[in-house]
Amino acid sequence: MYSASDLRKNLKIQIDGDPYVITDFQFVKPGKGQALYRCKLKNMITGSQFERTFRSVDTFQQADLQDRRMQYLYPEGNKYCFMDMESYEQVYLTEDQIGDAINYMIDNLEVDILFFGDRPLGITLPNFIDLVVTQADPWIKGDTATGEYKPATLETGYQIQVPPFVVEGEKIRVDTRTGEYVTRVKD
Repeated sequence: MYSASDLRKNLKIQIDGDPYVITDFQFVKPGKGQALYRCKLKNMITGSQFERTFRSVDTFQQADLQDRRMQYLYPEGNKYCFMDMESYEQVYLTEDQIGDAINYMIDNLEVDILFFGDRPLGITLPNFIDLVVTQADPWIKGDTATGEYKPATLETGYQIQVPPFVVEGEKIRVDTRTGEYVTRVKD
């Protein structure tokens, strides 16, 4: 159980049976009266946001959230199938729940899926993923003085900017947090 003094940014609480994350937090102490806590809350299921002010005597229940390690199997229409590594139970997530992570989804990729009870909310990718370059323009020798990057297409269809020396068929490491090239990977 949390009290209002425990509120802070990114804290996950449960209000009226739904999980919320605090996206912004402000402590206000008026000249007279109780301290107030102004929060911007985001519903983790619907994505809706609103502001609410709490008094210092208010209490909150901790959101019942769990991370489960799962393996990506395959796309099925506009849904994506994941399998629990321990129970072999399969779960489907929509494109909205996956978000930008769709650019890095390759077969057998292990991810953490956030659950509220039995309901999947979203996924967390590893920080770095190794992907194969399927299309990249050729490099002109001696073209390194400009430090320019060139576009390349990865095996997932995602386009990324890479250094000019990266060629088709090479495996590169991509930072999933920023979507940027990190380094070439030797097999």
